[in-house]
Amino acid sequence: MEDLIKKAKNIKLVATDIDGVWTDSRMYVTPEGEWMKAFSTYDGMAVSMLQKKGIIVAILTSENTDIVRARAEKLNIDEVYINEHEKLKRLFYLSKKYDISMDQIAYIGDDVNDLEALKSVGFSALTSNSPIQNQCTPDYITTRIGGYGAFREFSDIILNAQ
Repeated sequence: MEDLIKKAKNIKLVATDIDGVWTDSRMYVTPEGEWMKAFSTYDGMAVSMLQKKGIIVAILTSENTDIVRARAEKLNIDEVYINEHEKLKRLFYLSKKYDISMDQIAYIGDDVNDLEALKSVGFSALTSNSPIQNQCTPDYITTRIGGYGAFREFSDIILNAQ
């Protein structure tokens, strides 16, 4: 736990995937063809708490959907990258933009498109229901599953360390 606290203490930016982290990976479709997702209010509160501490929150999702834009707008998240298929390059961009090292970036994801990012940041996490737990060794695996406060759990470690 000491190692986690040490890593979390220096975090300046928290980047996150959406599907499988903020959601349970399921997508709902109405008979009219409209897509819907459910988000946990716990994760939304985590964003607010991080922002109050001056920690930047960035969304990096490979999905191309207005649902994520709407959620990010409600939470006042400025760094939102929709249809992002090169997450590691985006993290390097954010590192330069904010003049922070990759060690000062935390990332939480859940699937193969998150692997490079997870291996390159200062503090990494997978959700407990992630199908890639055997493909990388993150710093932390949440006890909560995606869509049920996993982002909040990860954020709380960072917030409590600072």
